[in-house]
Amino acid sequence: MHISRIDLNLFVVFDAIYTEGSVTRAGKKLNLTQPAISHALGRLRQLFNDPLFERRGHAMFSTPLARNLIEPVRRALRGFEVTLSGLEQFDPATSDKLFTLAVRDVLETTVLPPLTARIRPQAPRIALAAVKVERREIEGELAAGTIDVAIDVLLPLSNDIRHERLLTDKTVVVVSKNHPRIRRRLDLGAYLAEDHILASSRRHGPGLEDFELSRLGLQRRVQLRCQHYYAACRIVAETDMLLTMPERYARAANRHLDNRILPFPAEMPPFDVYLYWHANVDGDPANQWLRTFVMRSAGAGRAI
Repeated sequence: MHISRIDLNLFVVFDAIYTEGSVTRAGKKLNLTQPAISHALGRLRQLFNDPLFERRGHAMFSTPLARNLIEPVRRALRGFEVTLSGLEQFDPATSDKLFTLAVRDVLETTVLPPLTARIRPQAPRIALAAVKVERREIEGELAAGTIDVAIDVLLPLSNDIRHERLLTDKTVVVVSKNHPRIRRRLDLGAYLAEDHILASSRRHGPGLEDFELSRLGLQRRVQLRCQHYYAACRIVAETDMLLTMPERYARAANRHLDNRILPFPAEMPPFDVYLYWHANVDGDPANQWLRTFVMRSAGAGRAI
């Protein structure tokens, strides 16, 4: 089929139906009537000789062909968007653009405050949205433009995704200031003799520190598993349990708690965090501006 015979707006509808999983919600997203969306879907089905979406109950499920099409379609739509936006001048002082950042909660606390403080004086109308995106979905969302940048540990992504080291952190141990056995020094024997908290979003599995201890043939006693570091820090303040975590977040989370932050008593590799963006926004002035501010606010990869 020749591109001159194809209405490219059909692919905007295709992306909306795929994302929303509903003709009705796709219509609301695009501000189109349900008959208009249904008509566009009919033309797409005729074009590809495939149903693309099949209704099961109240939901629309994509066919194998639709699943193969979605990423190339999103890349193409994003390319058009970037090309057109590049024709417009980006003035941060007057722009009311919304930037969406994929960032995990452990990094949100350390990245967002300095980033917001740097941006507001120069771009008071710029809006930021920090969202959680599953790691397996980061590449697709960057390609689709649903997120502008992502901040995470080193990930196995394709060459379409650019990355730069944002910061380097190290591992520390948080202990109550009133701990009955630990004061200002912590050796490996004392560390292993205590009970521990593991903060993780996963239901099962060890932490990074457990992998490093296992290399030494050692194992600690994890007596509490919780989802968030801040909650774990609160528990440390009221018990004799130890918490192992990244130093930047430890200093932010324990600012108003009666806890000590001590070096991890064994060799641990540095905790590197990277900034990710899609190749198709390499030259986009708005995305370049955002990346510059993120890098500056995070310390541009300097170790603590």
